[in-house]
Amino acid sequence: MDLAYTPEEEDFRARLRTWLAGVLPALPPKPSPDDWPARRAYDLGWQRMLYDAGYAGLHWPVDAGGRGATPTQHLIYLEETEKAGAPYVGANFVGLLHAGPTIASEGSAGQRARWLPPVLRGEEVWCQGFSEPGAGSDLAALRTRAWRDGDDYVVSGSKIWTSHAEVADWCELLVRTDPGARKHRGITWLAMPMDAPGITVRPLRTLAGSTEFAEVFLDEVRVPVANRVGAENDGWRVTMVTLSYERGTAFVGEVVACRRVLAEVAREARKNGRWDDAALRRRLGRLNAEFRALWRLTQWNVSEAQGTGGVPGVGGSVFKLSYSHARQELFDAAAEVLGPEALDQGRQWTLDRLSSLSYTIAAGTSQIQRNIVAERILGLPKGR
Repeated sequence: MDLAYTPEEEDFRARLRTWLAGVLPALPPKPSPDDWPARRAYDLGWQRMLYDAGYAGLHWPVDAGGRGATPTQHLIYLEETEKAGAPYVGANFVGLLHAGPTIASEGSAGQRARWLPPVLRGEEVWCQGFSEPGAGSDLAALRTRAWRDGDDYVVSGSKIWTSHAEVADWCELLVRTDPGARKHRGITWLAMPMDAPGITVRPLRTLAGSTEFAEVFLDEVRVPVANRVGAENDGWRVTMVTLSYERGTAFVGEVVACRRVLAEVAREARKNGRWDDAALRRRLGRLNAEFRALWRLTQWNVSEAQGTGGVPGVGGSVFKLSYSHARQELFDAAAEVLGPEALDQGRQWTLDRLSSLSYTIAAGTSQIQRNIVAERILGLPKGR
């Protein structure tokens, strides 16, 4: 893979920097973390600005509403928006990084036309209804049931850790449609409208005090059969597409953010005298090398995805495994530099340290990622 930038790519970078410099100072203040309607409005407003400027769905295929940008342009976009301090996708996370790309890959023409433009224009928010109280790491053990009744599926069960359910219009939902089949073979992927009767959302408060997750209870919710993406009972394969995006490219911008935080940690250590600790300097130096390597791995993964129709490969599991642990160590190092101030929950680093604890669980546990790497990359026998 050629890591050098062409004149055309550098021109793309320059134009993006100019646009960001013009629009970011005019953005309104970020709303309170607890004000979810305001956060939704803020995130959708930013998405609309990206759409109007031609940056929404930059790397999505043209026939899915995107610009069909090259992998390098996509990486330049992620790098420059993070460096400039542009808003993150926020409440648009599931729609832009999970459900949208999955529908672009697996949905029918009608489904693509119905669901993708509102995501790109900043009009609709999606949430993720995958995990259940008894089906987290072993996602195929899910028990939420769906049965056919004419032109509808009738769904009953519950989901947990449902990202952004509190403000979502749609949910990418996994259900069991054939309880008699082997557990990976009886699953179906549905798009469920969140305003359907029978849905109850109960927010969950995280260790950091945020409420971006929720429990969702489903009591005979009717979902049109037309909202099924892929064939009935083929949902596990469709889900692997979704999880490939989640593990392969959804954290790309965060690598840039972590490199920025690492530089800030080093500056703080120089200011408060902790830089004199040789062991700390070695730790920060090793983290710098790890995040540089992760950025190169990101480039490789995005380039590989271009050759597979945009679907990331198993290299996403290598990235997810390495990144999750590197992020945890980064904020542990930040706490070491801060000393007693690391207990202050008014500091962003403290909140980030608490949230980093979830990264070895969210989007597939580290144990699951190790199994994937062992079996699909190293060719080792399946674990029992």
